[in-house]
Amino acid sequence: MTSIAVRDLTKDYGSVRAVDGLTFTVEPGRVTGFLGPNGAGKSTTMRLVLGLDRPTAGSASVGGRPYAALGEPLHHVGALLDARAAHGSRTARAHLRALAATHRIPDRRVAEVLEQTGLADVAGRRVRTYSLGMRQRLGIAAALLGDPGVLLLDEPANGLDPEGIIWIRELLRRLAREGRTVLVSSHLMNETASYADHLVVLGRGRLLADTPMKEFLASRTHPRVRVRSTDGERLRGLLHDRGFTTQPDADDRLIVDGARVEDVGPLAAGAGIAVLELAAEEATLEQAYLDLTAGAVQFTATPQEA
Repeated sequence: MTSIAVRDLTKDYGSVRAVDGLTFTVEPGRVTGFLGPNGAGKSTTMRLVLGLDRPTAGSASVGGRPYAALGEPLHHVGALLDARAAHGSRTARAHLRALAATHRIPDRRVAEVLEQTGLADVAGRRVRTYSLGMRQRLGIAAALLGDPGVLLLDEPANGLDPEGIIWIRELLRRLAREGRTVLVSSHLMNETASYADHLVVLGRGRLLADTPMKEFLASRTHPRVRVRSTDGERLRGLLHDRGFTTQPDADDRLIVDGARVEDVGPLAAGAGIAVLELAAEEATLEQAYLDLTAGAVQFTATPQEA
């Protein structure tokens, strides 16, 4: 089984502790979202896993071995940390061929990943002419080149257009279904919610959460429903009598905090109130994330007065 194991990982830069005693495991067969505010230690942790920095204490391994001990590592681990890594004077095809040659990867694989990432038609262009989204695609192509069992991607949707965002979402899901280990760092909460099965959340270098997505949402948010009826005032009174808090919404709707659909529907039916609309207000990852990390944000802006 190929997994990423982080054990008591610590990294100091002088007097600054960027990573503080982290322990977590990224398992295969699912997409793990790697979240945290700016300065939380996500990029540093990924660099430590990839052997680009040395830990002050603790360890990080892939499949039970440090990255530096892997022979021809592109066959085992694919990574995208910086879309600007490719030399601007090279073509995309030449960049990938150079990587393939150093890892004894067949040249046909270059053509496959160019096609897979949508770059086949522009593979002969120099990288410096690429947009940010095209550079992201090239970075993903490089990560996939060795057909690795483990992938670490830092902000892979950055710069992508709507079609590209849908593509990366489907790609991540497919890679996980194939049994690969997929760790994705992102600040895009809605996107992370669309593909992640599990979450690892950092704050100020420390682990704040390591949990399935559904459990994270259930533990950090409260249920509420949206309802519209033929007699909003009477329904509101009935709900208040049952201890629910309500607030008006547009189009004569009521937002009922702490309630579920099965609480409101039978109550309205029993009182003979026709319900025109009744739906659960879905908990969002953004709400849950902000609730968890409220005390761990390092960089905040001062609100401007009107």
